[in-house]
Amino acid sequence: MTDKRPFVFDYNRDDIRYSHHRRADPRIAALVHSALGPARSVLNVGAGAGSYEPDDRYVLAIEPSMTMRSQRGTHLAPAINAVAESLPFDDKTIDASMAMVTTHHWTDPQKGLLEMKRVTRHRVLILTFDPDALDRFWNIDYFPRVVATERKRYLPIDKIIASLDSPCEVQPIPIPLDCTDGFQEAFYGRPEAFLDPQVRRAQSAWGFLDETQQAAELRQLTADLASGAWDRKHGQLRTQPSFIGALRLIVATL
Repeated sequence: MTDKRPFVFDYNRDDIRYSHHRRADPRIAALVHSALGPARSVLNVGAGAGSYEPDDRYVLAIEPSMTMRSQRGTHLAPAINAVAESLPFDDKTIDASMAMVTTHHWTDPQKGLLEMKRVTRHRVLILTFDPDALDRFWNIDYFPRVVATERKRYLPIDKIIASLDSPCEVQPIPIPLDCTDGFQEAFYGRPEAFLDPQVRRAQSAWGFLDETQQAAELRQLTADLASGAWDRKHGQLRTQPSFIGALRLIVATL
């Protein structure tokens, strides 16, 4: 039985400047590109604005959102309007495929993973967050509704591995202090970023909360930043070079 997601975010909203706040971090990109191995052709599924696509290989991109396709850089190939659950390629036609922090947006992620495996010859890469490790980040104490939403959306790591049904390596990914990819853990040492509505708009879990609910989630953080309570508890994170939280890179060898 497939596992369909309870929350699907609308990426066709015109108030999201995803490409401004979710830029591929070069250190994470280096790990992804190394994991692609010798692949010359790469399929990026749920490609969004093109984050983490290598520039030294032939890349095909799949992205169903018109808004996201329009935010792809001019140096990138246009993305094909299609969905993960029905990839428009023949069996075993791509050397490697990747899905970068996108499987939680798919209506049927397990079916999408099977499609990736079907069209891929050698390696499948999934960059995602482990729902069982979300409590390693301090936001669980400030944004409980946001974290609860995320936990329901992310497919458990063991289910991803079971769907791929191939030898898999699971790599915890260190997040650098000045990470340029603005997912929540990227701001582990820069808590003020969450007070910026543009930053929150680029983090899809906030999109399931209305303005009143968002204000309620932010109230304690705002107060603790003003009083110094956050720094007394977590201030060492402001200079900690990296943080290992829930971000994982799963590499399946077919």
